[in-house]
Amino acid sequence: MSDPSPTSAAPGPVPLTPEEKALRSSSFGEAASLYERYRPGPPVEAVEWLLADGPSTVVDLGAGTGALSRLLLDRVASVIAVEPDDRMRGVLEENLPAVHAVAGRGESMPLSDDSAGAVLASSSWHWVDVVPALREVARVLLPGGTLGAVWTGPDPEGPFLVQAQALLGAGTSSGADDGSLADRGPDIAEMLLDAQRFETVLAIPDGEPFADPVQHVHRWDIALNADELIGLLGTFSWIILLPAEQRMAMLAEARRLLREGLGVEGDTTVDVTYRSEAWRTRLLD
Repeated sequence: MSDPSPTSAAPGPVPLTPEEKALRSSSFGEAASLYERYRPGPPVEAVEWLLADGPSTVVDLGAGTGALSRLLLDRVASVIAVEPDDRMRGVLEENLPAVHAVAGRGESMPLSDDSAGAVLASSSWHWVDVVPALREVARVLLPGGTLGAVWTGPDPEGPFLVQAQALLGAGTSSGADDGSLADRGPDIAEMLLDAQRFETVLAIPDGEPFADPVQHVHRWDIALNADELIGLLGTFSWIILLPAEQRMAMLAEARRLLREGLGVEGDTTVDVTYRSEAWRTRLLD
């Protein structure tokens, strides 16, 4: 249950209304198969950093189709995936039968008190109601246990996205209005970075029983072709929620702009820099 949520030089995230947040957070099941195929999980480096204290039982909160759970299986004794969407959880259960998957959310997990050494949220913490979720995590964690949150997505400062933004920005400023690449710049720029950015910070409000979080950032490149870039775009919640005709037109336009403006078509790949921003805190004894 997630959107890629890179930080950027853009003016900061625009808060969603409670209704928008609920609608977007519940949209991903519509694209569960695309999500499983095109959304990369966090890098191994981030996962191992989050597991530095050596927990034996780990909760994957907002587990989606299991990208994080898959990495946890070889590193801890027991993985519990908590996911509210039946369709997303169904994909996880089919592909990862060794994971114990349950229906639940950050504010209400069907788990016993003091039952986990770590609760980790991969690109899902921004969907929770923070204070109730922190209190629920504190209930589930063993004393001294770890709460971790990691966001993974295309890095706006990576060369490909910088090139794309520069090209489209230059075209937009030319004043063209003929249906060309230049005239459609803002659309594809929004697609490449997602129309709605989220805070990629694990913030602990005063009075909650957690230590000050520490941060770990990791960058790496993934070679993607046009189909994979379009597949990734199709997993963003704001795209999923478009009417079918408008969604297909939007993705077709994105494919055209990738081809004509950036030379990405067919088997041609481009290195897209990804950024993982992980945060870790400890439940105070």
